[in-house]
Amino acid sequence: MSEAFDAVDIIRTKRDGGSLADDQIDWVIDAYTRDVVADEQMAALAMAILLRGMDRREIARWTAAMIDSGERMDFSSLPRPTADKHSTGGVGDKITLPLAPLVAACGAAVPQLSGRGLGHTGGTLDKLEAIPGWRASLSNDEMMRQLADVGAVVCAAGSGLAPADKKLYALRDVTGTVESIPLLASSIMSKKIAEGTGALVLDVKVGSGAFLKHPEHARELAETMVALGTDAGVRTVALITGMDTPLGRTAGNALEVRESLEVLAGGGPADVVELTLALAREMLAATGLDDVDPAERLADGSAMDVWRRMVAAQGGDPDADLPEAKETSAVVADADGVLERLDALAVGVAAWRLGAGRARQGEPVQAGAGVVLHAKPGDHVRAGQPLLTLHTDTPERFDRALSALTDTDGEGSAAWVIGAGDPGDSGDRADIVIDRVDA
Repeated sequence: MSEAFDAVDIIRTKRDGGSLADDQIDWVIDAYTRDVVADEQMAALAMAILLRGMDRREIARWTAAMIDSGERMDFSSLPRPTADKHSTGGVGDKITLPLAPLVAACGAAVPQLSGRGLGHTGGTLDKLEAIPGWRASLSNDEMMRQLADVGAVVCAAGSGLAPADKKLYALRDVTGTVESIPLLASSIMSKKIAEGTGALVLDVKVGSGAFLKHPEHARELAETMVALGTDAGVRTVALITGMDTPLGRTAGNALEVRESLEVLAGGGPADVVELTLALAREMLAATGLDDVDPAERLADGSAMDVWRRMVAAQGGDPDADLPEAKETSAVVADADGVLERLDALAVGVAAWRLGAGRARQGEPVQAGAGVVLHAKPGDHVRAGQPLLTLHTDTPERFDRALSALTDTDGEGSAAWVIGAGDPGDSGDRADIVIDRVDA
């Protein structure tokens, strides 16, 4: 059939700094979904968008076109208000695991559609699949039943939800255009708006271990996404949170599940607890349940009860032993002093190289692989004391993982800095939330 536009003309318009018309955007998203626009053409357009940007109207229309490429979910029949959380990705970011059952224990329904890890950032589904028997894929009917019965579900997004985004996401990942704020915002928000949640809290990471390294870029992304959500009728707020140091003391799959269970049991690293409670309070406030204190639900065991029911509902055994790596290797401090810095990106890359992550979509991951942190910035350490322990089933991976930690810049710079200063507040107790953005 005859097409309304030509992809090359649209690429040229954006390449030269022009603004795309609504009907151009509608056509290019639909045509790409139908395979009329080729991958190389969409890659060129994505690079033009990264370099030239988009205004608010263009971003809103691009997002709407991606939503319209598939189905929308509807949770209005549920007896509870719905709230969801999305993180832009980091190292040791296990927050979804304790957060979803915690918010459900407070009275909301949490339809948490999550993804897999790629590169140095971990994926929630990979972590949960470390639990024997747990399955990520649910039908819409199964998801609705679990939300009604348990109050929380963490699962993969169905293929019918924003299929244009699924294609474009994979393309952006291999063409150096992930960091484009218009494409990042529309990718996240098309899925979340199509998902149909009533409230959305965004965790926008900034720092060495995040996709966005600079605070001004993180705020721009947060403001863009909050505006998109608000315009679509979703109560949306964003927290900008630090990702220069890994969250908690583990980066990996089963390792992070184990740490999440500590949080649900009323313990766990203080930074993980702090961020979990901050996001929970935002989700509850957005659903009108702000009279409930989530800290009490951690303390009284009700969040753990929901976790166990949530895992079991998806075929997992909440009592099963979690996988452990066959081999470990310690990385020790090279001096006495105070740990002043521990680079999140380097730890994430090390965990990835140990087998906790994948280099391309579809590759298997090792459930037990990853990194355990024995010190965080502010802690006093002694020469020879273990700073990190590397975990893997394949010990031939140790050398490359170690190089990620000891040669971060190709010139021998280590991922950590040990200074002579006085011990201060540990990184476990640092203020995680940097800023808040709402409508």
